[in-house]
Amino acid sequence: MLRRGIVIVALLAVVVLAALWFLTAPRKLPASELAAAHVANLANGEAMFTAGNCSACHTPPGQPDRAQLGGGLKLTSPFGTFVAPNISSDHKYGIGGWSEAEFVNAVKRGVGRHGEHLYPAFPYSAYSLMTTSDARDLFAYIKTLPAASAPSAPHALKFPFNIRAAVGFWKLLYFKPHEFAVDPKRSAAWNRGAYLAEGPAHCAECHTARNALGGPELDKLYAGAPNLEAGGRFATNITPHKDGIGDWSEQDIADFLKSGTDKCFNEPTGMVAVIASTSKLSDADAAGLAAYIHALPPRPGNGKHKTC
Repeated sequence: MLRRGIVIVALLAVVVLAALWFLTAPRKLPASELAAAHVANLANGEAMFTAGNCSACHTPPGQPDRAQLGGGLKLTSPFGTFVAPNISSDHKYGIGGWSEAEFVNAVKRGVGRHGEHLYPAFPYSAYSLMTTSDARDLFAYIKTLPAASAPSAPHALKFPFNIRAAVGFWKLLYFKPHEFAVDPKRSAAWNRGAYLAEGPAHCAECHTARNALGGPELDKLYAGAPNLEAGGRFATNITPHKDGIGDWSEQDIADFLKSGTDKCFNEPTGMVAVIASTSKLSDADAAGLAAYIHALPPRPGNGKHKTC
């Protein structure tokens, strides 16, 4: 009887482990998603690169040329230190030897070249909203940028966050990949801004507080986020609440994204790397972002961190 019980428990354990493996295994896009031929639009790829602010993380510290993507920036967090990798066109150390499918799966599914989970310090939760054609254009554009022959440094993460397979559990809880859907009740400008903000520009990734596991606290969406990095900057409340930017107009927001100077003539230091990209947005894209942010639901919080 005891032996039978042990066998049943063992079988149940195997079933549970198999179910966990299935639920948390890396999941790529279906092959059909990339089956159709694609003619790259490099201008659109550059627009995605700019909106995504890829340079902010992947340009080596101290390198003034934002087209150099050799990586090396260290992001210190409660989980340990993440190091931005080389995503230049270098075939050995960058992504020059990657296939288009490998790149798109990294961007939209958080799955690495070798089928491994990528850490969500790379904001694929937001990038998953991008259209596949935009991700393909982004890849084509990055391949036109200079190669950097510098190997990527490893992350230095604490246990158990250094167990990459555990990211599968994080994804199970917080990663719901889906492409952006146009809201026909909203203007074209608002929809473009929503697509950029929620997708490539990943605004909520910085401006939303996170829990102990790094999951976004959705009831605090865009209401500001403390402790983004250990000892680092504070992302302010950008909702139209009195604690945030409730007294800003759409034009104030658009002007800030283009100039880096807010309506009180301040130049917030925490936005320097972001403004370096948003200042290069088209006027239409800046206006779209402004329309979307201005229409966000007002949420209280972090009023003492108002910049203006």
